[in-house]
Amino acid sequence: MKKIVYISLVLFAAACGKSGDESAKLAELKKERAALDREITALEMSIGVKNAENNVKEVNVIELKSETFRNFLQIQGKVDADQNVQVSPEAQGIITAVYVKPGQQVSKGQVLAQIDDQILRQSIGELQAQVDLANTVFQRQQNLWDQKIGAEIQYLNAKTQKQALDRRMAALKSQAALYKIKAPVSGVVDEFDLKVGQAVMPGMPGVRVVNASNLKVKAMVAESYAGRVNQGDEVSVILPDVPDTISTRLSFAAKTIDLTSRSFGVEVKLPAAKNYRQNMVAVLKIVDYKKANAIAVPVNIIQKSESGDYVYVAVQGKAKRVSIQSGKVSEGKAEVLSGLKAGDKVITTGLSDLNEGDLVKF
Repeated sequence: MKKIVYISLVLFAAACGKSGDESAKLAELKKERAALDREITALEMSIGVKNAENNVKEVNVIELKSETFRNFLQIQGKVDADQNVQVSPEAQGIITAVYVKPGQQVSKGQVLAQIDDQILRQSIGELQAQVDLANTVFQRQQNLWDQKIGAEIQYLNAKTQKQALDRRMAALKSQAALYKIKAPVSGVVDEFDLKVGQAVMPGMPGVRVVNASNLKVKAMVAESYAGRVNQGDEVSVILPDVPDTISTRLSFAAKTIDLTSRSFGVEVKLPAAKNYRQNMVAVLKIVDYKKANAIAVPVNIIQKSESGDYVYVAVQGKAKRVSIQSGKVSEGKAEVLSGLKAGDKVITTGLSDLNEGDLVKF
C-alpha cells in the first residue's frame, strides 16, 4: 500500500514539472509572436506608404473663373469700295486728249479725257455772236422801255429773241459737256484703258475711279443664320494678307434672302488704311451668341460616357469625376451649363488611366 502511494506521488510531481515547462514555452512563444506582429505591422505600414506614393499621379489643373463666353459664326468675304465707279463716255467720238493716268488722285468733276467736240465748239462760237447781239439789242430796248419810249412789241421781241438764244446756248454747252469724261467721285484712278485717237461710244468701259477712303467688307450669310445675325452685332474682321484684325460691328445686314443662293448680305465698314485693297480676302467672325459670367473649359478635356459628359476635378488631393452639361463650343472651349462653378480645379492633363479617387498632385 505504501509503495502504491509513493508511485502516485512521483507521477504527480513529474506531471507538474512538465506543465510548468510548457507554460513557460507558451509564454515565450507569445512574446515572440507579439514582436513579429509589431514588425509585420511596421513593414506593412512602410510598404503601404511607398505604394501610395507610387500611385500618386501628376496632373495639371486650371482654376475656373467666370468669363464672357462668345460663339462665332465665321464666313469669308471681300473688301469692296463704297464708291467704286466704272466711268463710261456719254458721247460717241474720238479721244483727243488724256489728262490722267492710273494711280492718280482725282477730284469729283475733274476732266479725265476729252472727246473730239470741234464741230460743237464751232457751233457755240457762231451762236455766241448772235447771243451777244441779242443781249445788246435787248438792253437798249429795255432802257427805252424804262423811259416809256418806243413800242412795247419791240421790247418783247428783243426779250424773246434773247431768251431763245440763251436756251440754244445752254443746250449746246450741255451737249459739249458730254464730250468730257469726268470723275463722278473723288478718289484714285484705278483703271484707265483709253488712249488718244481711240474711238469710244456711250457705255464703253475703260475707266474706273475708286474712293479707297470708304472701304467695306461684303459677305453672304446662309439663310439658316437669319435669326442669329443682325445689324450692330459684334464682329472681328481678319485681313490675312495685310495682316490685320479689326474689332467692330456689322454696319448692315440685309432683310431679304437671295432666291438663288438662299443667303443674305452683310457689310462691315473699314477704317481708311493705305494697305487695304479692293477685292482683298477678309474673314468675318460674327458674334452670334454671348453670355456673361459663364463657365467654360477646354473642349478636349471633356470625356463622354453612356451617362453623359464628365470631367475630373482635383478635390483634396484626389480626382473626382463630375458630370457636366455642355453647351456651345467656340475656339476650343465649351460652355458648361451645369456641374462646375468658379473656383473648381479642373484637371487638364494626365487624364490617361485616371480614375475616381486616384491621388493626384499638381
